[in-house]
Amino acid sequence: MKNRVEKVIQFGEGGFLRGFADWMLQKINEKTDFGGSVVAIQPIKDGMCDMLTAQGCVYTHLCRGIEGVEVQKNYVISRCVKPYDDFDAYIALAENPDFRFIISNTTEAGICFSTDDKITDRPANTFPAKLTQLLQKRFELELSGFVFLPCELIDKNGETLKKCILQYADLWNLGDGFKTWIENENIFCNTLVDRINTGYPKDEKIDLDYEDNMINTSEYFHLWVIDGYSDLFKELPFDKCGLNVIVTDKLEMYRTRKVRILNGAHTSLVPYALLEGFDTVKSCVDDARMNEHIRKCVFDEIIPTLDLPADELKAYADDVLTRFANPYIKHYLSSIALNSVSKFKVRVLPSILEYIRRFGKAPETLCFAFAKLIEFYRTDMTNDDAVVAEFMKSASVDEILKNENLWGEDISHLGSEIKKYVD
Repeated sequence: MKNRVEKVIQFGEGGFLRGFADWMLQKINEKTDFGGSVVAIQPIKDGMCDMLTAQGCVYTHLCRGIEGVEVQKNYVISRCVKPYDDFDAYIALAENPDFRFIISNTTEAGICFSTDDKITDRPANTFPAKLTQLLQKRFELELSGFVFLPCELIDKNGETLKKCILQYADLWNLGDGFKTWIENENIFCNTLVDRINTGYPKDEKIDLDYEDNMINTSEYFHLWVIDGYSDLFKELPFDKCGLNVIVTDKLEMYRTRKVRILNGAHTSLVPYALLEGFDTVKSCVDDARMNEHIRKCVFDEIIPTLDLPADELKAYADDVLTRFANPYIKHYLSSIALNSVSKFKVRVLPSILEYIRRFGKAPETLCFAFAKLIEFYRTDMTNDDAVVAEFMKSASVDEILKNENLWGEDISHLGSEIKKYVD
């Protein structure tokens, strides 16, 4: 193992970052002269850093799918730091000028602001507050700032993180100089991440010639779309390693692609499939009738409503169907069915309305899926807000489509297309 320079501070030591960002950084180290390592921060009091440290921060990652199995021995993490146990060691990270990138995955709720946080806390409670403490020390030392690559699944995650830091700067009276340094010397990238990480294989025996209590597993597919940093590949050469990392100024198009194709395929399938007695996504892909339903929704009716190049959209859709067929992932339809009405509004309805706008007629398969959604809510299988579930169970199709609280607008003009499929 070559000597490496600590270049990345990573907030989060769980399965996702170890199987996503760290998996990529390990490949970069193996295939280029990047020569960087990661310091993993445990952002909450209880976590996995002790287990990781106990085995020298080395762990095995398995990518598994119909493509086969890829085994990677990952040693990109140099050490772990636990701010709740050793706050001084955490703040000391600000002193190292080699640190350039900050990666995070603190869950969707992690990027938030609280007036209860104080700069004197050791550490502050929220992730942005802890980060502000580190940045304030960095500013005092007159060192350069960072490139932030947050992986939290919220819209405009980089912008939101920056906003929270500036709120703490005001709350803690850190001064205009600090805020100017945040604005001018740091780069906050909005990102979109996509990979299913299945974590430690609890119910399996993985044959290795060494003991590993931190084995991590994921699917093969990975995607990292990064907005706002054109020189990224000069510093992090993802492009030299065949990694699916896209730097773009059109991140929202990729977000829409994911929501409409991946999530839209799920949501247009699940009610129908549950009504027909299926239990997992894979069981649907393996069934000819259900597979045809998914393909008609995606290739015939969703893709024609999107603006990215057609070959790119079709390649992504092919990847989605490959992911759905992964024998190592049991994705239960009942789990995806949670809050199906609100999901249908965001994931499927826009495709229906855009299809009508572009082609002057309704998309038959997506309207069929809408009818099956209504039928599904007339059963006892639903898991949704009690008010929504009760209304959907008792209301007529016309009443449902007119309910602007559910859909954001009156969509009763879809009535004739939906009714012909409702039993």
